[in-house]
Amino acid sequence: EITYGDWSSDVCSSDLGVTRLTDADRALLLTVLGTAKEEGALGPGPVEEHLDHALGWVEAIPHPVARFADLGSGGGVPGLIMVLALPEARAVLIDARARRCESLERARGVLGLEDRVEVVLGRAEELGRRDDLRGTFDLVVARGFGPPPATAECSAPLLRPGGHLSVSEPPEARDDRWPTAGMASLGFSAPTVVRVSGSGYMVAQLADPCPDRYPRRNGIPEKRPLW
Repeated sequence: EITYGDWSSDVCSSDLGVTRLTDADRALLLTVLGTAKEEGALGPGPVEEHLDHALGWVEAIPHPVARFADLGSGGGVPGLIMVLALPEARAVLIDARARRCESLERARGVLGLEDRVEVVLGRAEELGRRDDLRGTFDLVVARGFGPPPATAECSAPLLRPGGHLSVSEPPEARDDRWPTAGMASLGFSAPTVVRVSGSGYMVAQLADPCPDRYPRRNGIPEKRPLW
C-alpha cells in the first residue's frame, strides 16, 4: 500500500523506469549487504529488511530518475538497490569515510555496476560546491546521514531545480522534523511523507535553486542548524 499524503499521482508515478529485481540480483544484493553488515556499515536487523526497505523507497520517489546521489551511502543502502531497480539511472555514492568508499567500490564490482555507479569520497559540504556535482542531480536520497536541517542543507546544493530530496523517516518521527519555512530557505517546496507498507519516506522538491551561501563550512550545518 502506498500513501502519497497530499501529492497528486502524476507527481509521484511509481511505474516509470522501474524494474523488478531478478532472483540473481536479489541474491547478489543480499551477499553485498551481508558483507556490509559484517563491516559495521548496516544497522540492526536482518539484511533482508534493509533490502525490502530500500525497494519500498523506490516506490516512494518521483520518477523517472536519470542521475541520483546517495548521501552518506555507508553500506550502499539505498543507492545500490535503487540503481538496480532503476535500470536507466546512474548513481553517485557519497561517503566521507575512505574505508566505506573502498567497500562500495568492491560492491559495485560484485554487482557489475562499474559503468553506472560512481563512488565519491568527501565531505558533503565540500562536494556541494564542486562544479561537476552542484545542481546536477534529479534526486538525492539519505538514510541516517544526519539531523534533518543538516541533511537538507547538504542535499539542496546537489539538486537541480525540480529535483527531489528523499529521506528515510524513523517510525517515531515528529511532524515538525521538516518545517516548511526552514526547507523554503534552501529552495524546497513543502515536504510530504510517502508511506509504503508501513515505512515512511520524506520527499521534497527543490522549487528554486539553492542559494549560493549553502552549504556552509564543514561541520557548520550540524553545529548551527537552520532550524
